[in-house]
Amino acid sequence: MSQAAASTEELAFIEVGEGSRARRIAVRARNGNDPGSAGDAPGLFWLGGFNSDMTGTKAIALDGWAAEHGRACIRFDYSGHGESGGQFADGTIGRWLEESVAVFTQFCRGPQVVIGSSMGGWMALLLAREIAKRNHAGGNGAASLAGLVLIAPAPDFTEELMWKGFSPEIRAEIETNGAWLRPSEYGDGTPYPITRNLIEEGRNHLLLGSQIDVGWPVRILQGAQDPDVPWKHAFALVHRLPAEDVVLTMIQDGDHRLSRPQDIARIIAAVAEIG
Repeated sequence: MSQAAASTEELAFIEVGEGSRARRIAVRARNGNDPGSAGDAPGLFWLGGFNSDMTGTKAIALDGWAAEHGRACIRFDYSGHGESGGQFADGTIGRWLEESVAVFTQFCRGPQVVIGSSMGGWMALLLAREIAKRNHAGGNGAASLAGLVLIAPAPDFTEELMWKGFSPEIRAEIETNGAWLRPSEYGDGTPYPITRNLIEEGRNHLLLGSQIDVGWPVRILQGAQDPDVPWKHAFALVHRLPAEDVVLTMIQDGDHRLSRPQDIARIIAAVAEIG
């Protein structure tokens, strides 16, 4: 990324929640630095994965692409992640959704392509539902959706990919002790807690049991060799989405990260296709 491009990105913090639930959320906001050439091109809004942060390969690549094309780009860390405050063990889907809505509302202007990776794919779908509710209620917020790009999306993962797949011993530990330390194959390999609150609260946000009417174009990229979010999960999601303007791209040799140069190129192409 050039020095000029980097200089237009700002680090900001916002407070989300009240009282004991208040947490400080770190946001990196890039304004469109060449509106004349970008025209009405949508901004980019990044939603990261579970136990990930906004400095990952895909997020940085998208931010760099936005800088080169004069487009706005917003990325942030959920509470308990990266540069944000709060404890990871306090996190729930609803808590992180509240933060996603707050950042989107405060920082985004005009149409946005929302890009969600893994858990961020679930967040993107939930965010789209919240925006649709506001529009239905007559809201006139400054930001809107242009479409969704979902990378190895993991809607309902707390139930479908965690709880249902856990052994009886792990379930008992979560129910008895309130958490289980899950080994990690990413980052520095430090185990991270899967809490009973994460599992139970996640059931308030399940999507795959009914149709998901997002109302915008959806592009899904899925690795066939993904050990964390099986390709069948992507098919289950597509089955719940409208038939029109939904495209699933299966990358036969792709893993969960989808962070290789060829994967990044596919993600950027999907963003560009939406607008």
